[in-house]
Amino acid sequence: MKSSVRKVIPGFKGFWEASAILILFLNSSCTDSCEITHSYVSYQPVYLTTQEIRESVEYLPPQEINSPGRIYYKDDFLYINEAGKGIHIIDNRNPEQPQKVGFVNIPGNFDMAAKGNYLYADSYVDLVVFDISDPSNVIEVNREFSVFANYDFYVGLWDENKGLIVEWEESIVNQTFDSDCEMGNQIYYGDVAILAEGSFNKRMSGAPVNDTNSAGVGGSLAKFTIYDNYLYTINSWEMRLFDISNLTEPETGAIIHLGWGIETLFPYGDKLFVGSSNGMHIYDNQNPESPVWLSTYEHINSCDPVVVQGDYAYVTLRSGTECAGFTNQLDIVDISDLSDPQLHKTYPMQNPHGLGIDGTCLFITEGEFGLKFFDASDVDNITLISHQQALSAIDVIPLNDNLMVIGNDGFYQYEYDCETGAFNFLSSISIIAL
Repeated sequence: MKSSVRKVIPGFKGFWEASAILILFLNSSCTDSCEITHSYVSYQPVYLTTQEIRESVEYLPPQEINSPGRIYYKDDFLYINEAGKGIHIIDNRNPEQPQKVGFVNIPGNFDMAAKGNYLYADSYVDLVVFDISDPSNVIEVNREFSVFANYDFYVGLWDENKGLIVEWEESIVNQTFDSDCEMGNQIYYGDVAILAEGSFNKRMSGAPVNDTNSAGVGGSLAKFTIYDNYLYTINSWEMRLFDISNLTEPETGAIIHLGWGIETLFPYGDKLFVGSSNGMHIYDNQNPESPVWLSTYEHINSCDPVVVQGDYAYVTLRSGTECAGFTNQLDIVDISDLSDPQLHKTYPMQNPHGLGIDGTCLFITEGEFGLKFFDASDVDNITLISHQQALSAIDVIPLNDNLMVIGNDGFYQYEYDCETGAFNFLSSISIIAL
């Protein structure tokens, strides 16, 4: 048995707490004793100071994609987040032959959004601004320090003196106890992890034109988005705004409390649609510096990304341990009255993760069950056009008849036509799982 194994945790999502379980059986009539050895796993936090983290941001040659997270598209370039580590930059001017350009090493990065020539990305507690005018030479130009001090971090993950927990060191501990031989007096630790310090929080958020002043477009799982001169970011319970009128000098704006279980953020017109584990919140964003709550469509507890088109919001509900739910379905919600959203129709799904809509084309990623393409011209009778079962699909961006799909096994692109239902494979980039 190996005495020590170093295990890198790529990010933070959810709240995983482990503790030792003690079960003691006593029988005073037995005088014999034995020694019994039990093994359990211990996780010790590994800290990096904020200075070490900030100094490690750098532009590197292209890297293999190992653990993809969010995807973002801007001016013919695709940005793929490597969960907890940085951003891959892909030249997508020819979708049939996408080319890796480089990798921006950003510790603690999970989300991003871009406007003009600047990209905004989180790095644990900081917001970092990058000049992306030359995608082959991305440069950090500014940083807002500690603006995400509570950004999806639970108590114990950030220590003012020690820094941030960036990984956990795993070791096998063997411990010997005296035991009653006849009755089997034992201490059972079970298959649990002993956390020496703190808790473990593992994190798994109209088409734009090529205009230097425009914002890009993200997938349905995005937690960062841009509207007008504001960057909107969400964590599990609140929305934080940044005024980016001066693109290189973001200023901290309003903080809006949203309730618990917040997951995704989708802008549509002058409205913001916030997906949560138990519903969809609608905010009026006519005043971009101060969004105002309009209504909430409630559903059973489940993962909940949302996209919107016209008078309907498309909400997928997914089961799984991270979502604490048992439902897999698509809800189509009538939002013609934004103050009173109503469920219009529900369709069963297998395990929907992300989704995207473009005209009458609706795309739903079903995780390990692949990618589905629907004709949504009639919301009362959406029709399956194509089901790509041979890939793992997590999120999508449909844009100008080009569908970009990210999954656990690769990045895929397809050409689609909403009028004819044509759906053709264009290209892929492999993901090398560690």
